[in-house]
Amino acid sequence: MPEPPLVTVLRRRARALPPLLVDGALALLITGAQLWPLLTTRQADGLPWDWWGYAVAVTASAPLVWRRRAPLTTLMVSLVVSLSYDLADHVAEQPVWYGTLVGYYTVAALSPRRTRMLLLGCTAVGMLFLPGSADTALRSSMLLVAAYATGRAAAGSRAHAAALEERAARLERERELEAERAAERERARIARDMHDILAHAVSLMVVQAEAGPVAVRKDPARAEAAFDAIAGAGRDAMEQIRRMLGVLKEQEAPRAPQPTIDDLPGLAAQVSAAGPEVTFAVTGEPRPVPAGCAVAAYRIVQEALTNIVKHAGATRAGVRLTWEDDSLMIDVMDDGHGGGRALPSGGHGLIGIRERAAACGGTATAGPRQDAPGFRVSARLPLS
Repeated sequence: MPEPPLVTVLRRRARALPPLLVDGALALLITGAQLWPLLTTRQADGLPWDWWGYAVAVTASAPLVWRRRAPLTTLMVSLVVSLSYDLADHVAEQPVWYGTLVGYYTVAALSPRRTRMLLLGCTAVGMLFLPGSADTALRSSMLLVAAYATGRAAAGSRAHAAALEERAARLERERELEAERAAERERARIARDMHDILAHAVSLMVVQAEAGPVAVRKDPARAEAAFDAIAGAGRDAMEQIRRMLGVLKEQEAPRAPQPTIDDLPGLAAQVSAAGPEVTFAVTGEPRPVPAGCAVAAYRIVQEALTNIVKHAGATRAGVRLTWEDDSLMIDVMDDGHGGGRALPSGGHGLIGIRERAAACGGTATAGPRQDAPGFRVSARLPLS
């Protein structure tokens, strides 16, 4: 059952007070309780009680100011002094020695196990020699045991609260670390997308720009188509980058859908119009795939075609999708001279292909073709 809000507020404010101030107020309160029988009663002849009683009542309670710094010493002083109370003949009867009980509570709550066990043993032996009746010894024993048990319960409660606070702090640190890791993953994803978009667009623009001067002299219509392709590639890259940067801003930005597998035929046609002839083929029955894997499939093909345009010197290239029972197989091949490097030792583009496949739980390989001249990029993405 949760405690009332007022109790929670008071508990929090009490914990914020300096310990020495709290213990000083406690010692003053206990001193007043011990002096109360002496101040409110008189001897039978009307005379005040012996000064010794007042001195013992004060001395047995005052050490509580230092109870947290020296629990056992505080208890011993309070206990020895209170036992000397009956040395004087004319003193009032003290019902309970509250300072000794608080001392027992403090030792039980703050002292190590060995000290506590020694205290319990000495208490058991001391009760056998305690002056007074058996009823007095029994009542004293019960009070001391109750104070000790209360102290152990308080210690357990504090340990539990400390464990909860530590766990909460650990969870908070883990949450912050996970947020940092998520941010790093997001930055890496954005960097890969920026690389894929810019590398693809710039490669197509460079190919068309290099062919433009020759086409202007021999085939003006072809030159015009090349310039249109350059402008189209630039506009497409700018639009994709604008959408990507828009999601990084604090204000809402238009969220156009990411490219997916359905956009691959258009990608192949775009590259074919600007560079080598690219064919697109599909084998098997297409099925829905997770959104992240659909984007990864598009980016893998885009990066592979970009590498063909930039490095392969190929005249023909092919993209083939093979839908299997539990996975999608992607193959991008060309008839060029190849890069001579295989995953994972390739450049940033090939490494990005591997990372995109791995992010979906798949695999990717790249290297020279075995059946014919050229280069081949293959990726397998799980459908589940």
